[in-house]
Amino acid sequence: MFSHVVLGANDIAEAKRFYDAILGVLGAPEGVVDPWGRLVYSHEGSRFLLTRPLNGEPATHANGGTLGFAAKSIEQADAWHAAGLAHGGTAIEDPPGYRYPPVGKIYLAYLRDPTGNKLCARYLVPAA
Repeated sequence: MFSHVVLGANDIAEAKRFYDAILGVLGAPEGVVDPWGRLVYSHEGSRFLLTRPLNGEPATHANGGTLGFAAKSIEQADAWHAAGLAHGGTAIEDPPGYRYPPVGKIYLAYLRDPTGNKLCARYLVPAA
C-alpha cells in the first residue's frame, strides 16, 4: 500500500546515527544523504526518508501518529528498542511486551526518535 514514508528531522546527522542503529537491527542498510540533504533508507522495496521541513520551520512530531516497523522476532524487537535507547531515543508507553488486541497476540516496543516522532517495532506472534 505504501511506497515511502517521510518524517521531519531537525538534525539530519543525529537522525542518521539513530536510524542507522535501529534500522540496522531490522536488516536495513545504512542511510544515505541525497543531494537535497534528505536521509534515505531503502530496504525490501520500501523507502523511508527524513528531511528538514521544506518551509524552514522546525520539524515536529504528529500528535496521535505512530510509524511502525516490522520485527521478525521478539529478540529483534528488543534489540531495536535497545539500539534506539543507546542512540538518543526515548522509551515511551509501556515497556516492550505482549499486547492482546482483537487481531491476536502481538509484541510491541515503543520509542520516540530524537525529534520526537513516535515509533514502534511490532512482532506478530504466530497463533499457537
